[in-house]
Order: sequence, then C-alpha cells, then structure tokens
Amino acid sequence: MADLRNYQGRVQTGEMIDQGLRSYMLKVYNLMALGLAITGVAAYLGFNFAVQNGQLTQFGVLLFQSPLRWVVILAPLAAVFFLSFRINRMSVAAAQTTFWVYAALVGLSLSSIFLVYTQSSITQTFFVTAASFGALSLYGYTTKRDLSAMGSFLMMGLFGLIIASLVNLFLASSAMQFAISVIGVLIFAGLTAYDTQRIKEMYYEADGADVAGRKAIMGALTLYLDFINLFMFLLQFMGNRK
Repeated sequence: MADLRNYQGRVQTGEMIDQGLRSYMLKVYNLMALGLAITGVAAYLGFNFAVQNGQLTQFGVLLFQSPLRWVVILAPLAAVFFLSFRINRMSVAAAQTTFWVYAALVGLSLSSIFLVYTQSSITQTFFVTAASFGALSLYGYTTKRDLSAMGSFLMMGLFGLIIASLVNLFLASSAMQFAISVIGVLIFAGLTAYDTQRIKEMYYEADGADVAGRKAIMGALTLYLDFINLFMFLLQFMGNRK
C-alpha cells in the first residue's frame, strides 16, 4: 500500500511539473508573439508616417536620411544589452516594459523594408517564417536529442556570419550577400530549435514568481531575436524588391 501511495505521489508530482512547464512555455510564446505584434505595428505606422503619396515626409527624411537614422538603428541594440545585463535587478513589470520598448524600436528600425520590398512579399515571407519557426521550435521542444553541441557550432557560425556581413558592407558583393542570406537562414533555423530546448531546460518548478517571470521574458527575447533574424534573412533571399 505504501508503494502504491509513493507511486501515486510521483505521478502527481510529474503532472504538476508538466503543467508548470507548459504554463511557462506558453508565457514565453505569448510574450514573444506580443513583441512581434508591437514590432509589426511600429514598422507599419513608422513607414506610413514617413512616406505619403510616394514621397518622404519630414519625418521620413529624419528617419531615413538624417543622422537620426543611426540612433534608430543602434537604439534597439542598446535596449537589448540593457535588458540582458540588468534584468536580474529589475522587477518583472519593468523588464516587460523594456521588452515592449525594445520591440517598438526594432519595428521603427525595420520600417525601411517597406521602401525596399513589396508589401505582398513581406507578408508572404512573414508567413513562411512563422510556419518554419513553429516547426523548428516544436522540434526543439519535443526532441530527446541533446542539441547543445549543435548550439555551440551554430554560435561560432553566427560570429562568422557577422564578420562576413561587415566585410560585405565594403565589398557590396551581390554573390556574397546571397551566400550570407542562405547561411543566415540555416544558422537561425538551427538556433530556433536549440534555443527552444535551452529555454525549456531553464524551467525549474521551485522558482518563485519573479524568477520565473524574468526567465520567461529572457526566453521570449531569445526566440524573438531568432524569429526576426530568420525573417530578415528569408526576406533578403526570397523578397521581391520594388
């Protein structure tokens, strides 16, 4: 009888952990999705304020042609570093607010894609990215295979990709840009699966509400970055230019 009670206790504990993990991952995905929604709205509104009747407005000139554009480009980078290094000393509400501000800044910086690519190809690429991201993240969540070795390899590839992108700013080679886009898609496809598994493994049922909340925000930020980068590289690869 004692063995039966112990078994039932282990089953109940396992069910509680599974429920807690599902709730934690659902929060991660919800935060990421809301961040993407804020980015999309900010990009669309930014473009519509910047361009009217096919001409740049005064706001558009400031956003795309003045030195202010470097502030818009670099502000998201500053925000993500601030959130990454300060999150353990921030309240959950402050961390979420910083994430929303970061997502809006990214959207503003991405508003220029509407100048380069057709709206239909942007929409098509978004849905391709969403479908690919969903399948890859599901694989990372469900697989029993340890992806840590693959993650280390992908991170080295990411550093190489960044260096190649910086070099190509000076070379302006279309062939090299095509190769960078293809490699970028492969790297962030792999990172989506790896990061999902890593975020899942970060869950600990004994975490307090604040710790679990901060973990969920950092997980959402990580997957958000994977999605945005996968989208941008796919857009370079398959987007139709105006």
